[in-house]
Amino acid sequence: MPKFEPNLGLAYGWTLGESGWHTGMDANLKRLGAIVGLSVKDRGLTTPPASPTDGDRYIVPAGATGAWAGRADQIALWIDGAWEYHAPKVGWLAFIAAEDRLAVYKAGGWSTGISV
Repeated sequence: MPKFEPNLGLAYGWTLGESGWHTGMDANLKRLGAIVGLSVKDRGLTTPPASPTDGDRYIVPAGATGAWAGRADQIALWIDGAWEYHAPKVGWLAFIAAEDRLAVYKAGGWSTGISV
């Protein structure tokens, strides 16, 4: 049975030949792809886009609807035809493409950011 490291939530510690390794590693790779070098398209859309492209990422704002309802401040990633969500940790840094700004996640949520 794998353990989970505390910073990115990646699974590790499978025993040689343990069943389920492939699905756990797939989840690890998807998580790394979603949050390392984090760049999101927007953080102001309250409704998920109608035709997202594989790999599109957004910060879900408060008051979001549809598939994003109840996911405020999380990273929404469109992958394999579905939305996947990642809850940020304090210190995560994201480039917000629609604003041309960097924002950091703090205890109270995402910062307003700085222009780049």
